[in-house]
Amino acid sequence: MKKTGIMLAILMLIGSFYANGQSTSSIRLNEVLVINVDNFVDAYGSRNGWIELYNNSPGTVDIRGCYITNDKNNPKKYMIPKGDVKTKVPPRQHVLFWADNNPSHGTFHLNFKLDPNKENELFFYDSDGRTLIDHVIVPAGQQPDVSYGLSLDGIGTWGILSRVTPDTNNKTLDSNEKIENFKQNDSWGVGMTLTAMTVVFLGLLILFLVFKQVGKSAIKMSRKRAEKAAGGRSGSAGINESGEVFAAIATALYEVTEDTHDLENRVLTIHKVTRNYSPWSSKIYGLRSIPSKR
Repeated sequence: MKKTGIMLAILMLIGSFYANGQSTSSIRLNEVLVINVDNFVDAYGSRNGWIELYNNSPGTVDIRGCYITNDKNNPKKYMIPKGDVKTKVPPRQHVLFWADNNPSHGTFHLNFKLDPNKENELFFYDSDGRTLIDHVIVPAGQQPDVSYGLSLDGIGTWGILSRVTPDTNNKTLDSNEKIENFKQNDSWGVGMTLTAMTVVFLGLLILFLVFKQVGKSAIKMSRKRAEKAAGGRSGSAGINESGEVFAAIATALYEVTEDTHDLENRVLTIHKVTRNYSPWSSKIYGLRSIPSKR
C-alpha cells in the first residue's frame, strides 16, 4: 500500500509539471514592431504594426480565449477567438498578431493599432480576463522597420533588435562563434594543425594497442589449443633448454641430411672400347661360297 501511495504521488507530481508546461502562463510577449514601412506584410498585402507571442514551454499551448490589450483599464479588449486550430502554439514556437484594428480579417488581427507617437503598453491576460500573464512598455520614438523585443526568445532583456524577426527567433547567428574565435586567436592555423596531428597520433596509438592486445590474446589461445591437443602437456616445456642442446640437434640433423645422397660428378667421361673382332666388319660374309667338289 505504501508503494502504491508513493507511485501515485510521483504520478501526480509529474502530472502537475506537465499541466504547468501546457498552461498559458508559459506564453510571453516576445517582439513588437510599431512602424511598418517596408517590413512583413499580412495575408491581405497590408503593412501594419504587429505583436509576436512566444511559447516558452516544452508543450503545445492553446491560447484561445486569452486576451491581448493596449489598455490596462480594459483587459478584455481583444479576446483570441475559440475554434481556430492555429491558436495552438507548438513548443518553442511563435505566433504573430497584426495590430491593424481590423479583426474581421481573422483570428490574428487585433481590434486596435499601435501609436507611433507615444509609448505603447501591451498586456496579455489569461482566459479569465483578470490574471496578467505578461506585459511590456514599448518606448516612444520607435524607428520605422526597427523592432523592439527580447534579446532571447521568451527570456532576456527588452531592447532594440539589430534585425527584425517576425515569427522566428529573435537572435540569429550569421556565423559560427567557435570558428570566429579560432580565426581570431589562431590566424596561422598552428593550433588547428597541432590539434589535427594529435588526434591522428592518438588514433594510431589506440589502434596499435588494440592490435597488440588482440595478437597476444590470439597467441595465448593458440597455446591453449596446442596444450589441449597434446593431452595437457605444456607446449612450452622445452623453452628453458640451453643453446648447446639446440646446436647439437641442428648439427645432427645436418649430418643426416648430408649423408643421404652421395656427391655426384657432373663431368661426363667417354672411354674408347677396342674390339678385335666384329661380325659386322667381317669380310667372310661378303664372299661367295665355293661349291664343293664331289
